[in-house]
Amino acid sequence: MKVDVLLGLQWGDEGKGKVVDVLTPHYDIVARFQGGPNAGHTLEFDGKKYVLRSIPSGIFQGGKTNIIGNGVVLDPALFKAESEALSASGHDLTKCLLISKKAHLILPTHRILDAAYESAKGSSKIGTTGKGIGPTYTDKVGRNGLRVGDIFHDFDSKYKAAISRHETILKQMNYQYDLEPVEKEWFEGVEYLKKFQLTDTDLLINEYLNENKTILAEGAQGTMLDVDFGSYPFVTSSNTICAGACTGLGVAPQKIGEVYGIFKAYCTRVGSGPFPTELFDETGDRMRKNGVEFGSVTGRPRRCGWIDLVALRYAIMIDGVTQLIMMKSDVMDDFDTIKACVAYDMDGTETENFPFEITETVKPVYAEFAGWKTDMTKMQSEDEFPEEFNAYLSFLEETLGVTIKMVSLGPDRAQTIVRYTED
Repeated sequence: MKVDVLLGLQWGDEGKGKVVDVLTPHYDIVARFQGGPNAGHTLEFDGKKYVLRSIPSGIFQGGKTNIIGNGVVLDPALFKAESEALSASGHDLTKCLLISKKAHLILPTHRILDAAYESAKGSSKIGTTGKGIGPTYTDKVGRNGLRVGDIFHDFDSKYKAAISRHETILKQMNYQYDLEPVEKEWFEGVEYLKKFQLTDTDLLINEYLNENKTILAEGAQGTMLDVDFGSYPFVTSSNTICAGACTGLGVAPQKIGEVYGIFKAYCTRVGSGPFPTELFDETGDRMRKNGVEFGSVTGRPRRCGWIDLVALRYAIMIDGVTQLIMMKSDVMDDFDTIKACVAYDMDGTETENFPFEITETVKPVYAEFAGWKTDMTKMQSEDEFPEEFNAYLSFLEETLGVTIKMVSLGPDRAQTIVRYTED
């Protein structure tokens, strides 16, 4: 048995949470492999809306095991709040959630450092969520981090040493902060964590594979935010690509099976960073309004633009995508014309390759298509798709070289069409 991987292919916010929820009935285990509470996976069903930040999106399907892998960074205070909210709605996570002892802890001072570093950047801000993700991964790589398993191993001295190191940095930056209230909530979160099974999930996952159990690995953010292959330095601090599932869960490369690549019918981005197809006009505003494009964690309005096939082809290559899933097709239902960026004009030279750096001189080269001008939100099968929409799908498949197996026509899990197009 192999691990199937589900990834975002753009700058995050592609709709991964909904797809995990739709696919979960086909799997025994759902495992998050990177990121932290900066992620926001939104799920809607039965008239209710849920936003998951650290917890895998498979928790709403009964009888499934959910895992927070070693590649995730975990804030005990935020985890406690998220878990208690889900428990109040009838979802008891203590019975279905396992947490890796090797996952790193986001300390109270990591969040303060995040704010301090961002403030110091001035106009060069990255646009972080302020959840302490970057400083936590920095400590991890610098071999100064605390892991979930440290809760039971000389924790007090390790914690004090880490806090002292952070406070020295904050003092040098002359940054003012109040640690006490944040620290109180954090320690309450640590005690709450002890209710869960904190274990060696890397060993368990490989045991599950040997027992022929089916596993879906869930990524956070998107490929174009990968720390190595994204639009650096405007990226997250972890590996969001398929290879991150290997290091974030402890599985060998040959154990990877299907790779589901998720993308929107258009593009969005939150925070700073290059965005060649960004729209600053009425069309971009309409995308934002139709798609309710506001961050599920930060509430910030998302930047919107036409789909970027240069970046998408690159992501598909890096991830080894075997199946594509297109989200928010319905957002484009009332557009007269649909555009897709097929190449970049770089100072007069046209290229279809994603460049080392995207500067302001990079201009998108568009192909145009007739809009379908049809409300698709209540469609139940592929047979109902309008001719113009089928033409758009065919063009995308030909350009990207991968079949679009699933199309989302709305936020509810029921608004999902599985296509039976042959490869």
